[in-house]
Amino acid sequence: MTKTFTFAVMHFSIAFGVVYAMTGSLLLGGAVALIEPVLNTVAFYFHEKFWNRWEHRRARPTGLEPPVFRA
Repeated sequence: MTKTFTFAVMHFSIAFGVVYAMTGSLLLGGAVALIEPVLNTVAFYFHEKFWNRWEHRRARPTGLEPPVFRA
């Protein structure tokens, strides 16, 4: 969960900086910086869960692999 939190802080800072640079508005920069990173952080969390499950399933033997013969 620490990785997700630090990602959120980084994302908040980037989102605020980009929108503020484009608009000059603290209010708009703050609003976008709060909404967009929250949604991306939630998406990132589920993205990580999906990939962890995917990698685990790919690593699990299915029983269909050819036998390995060792000399």
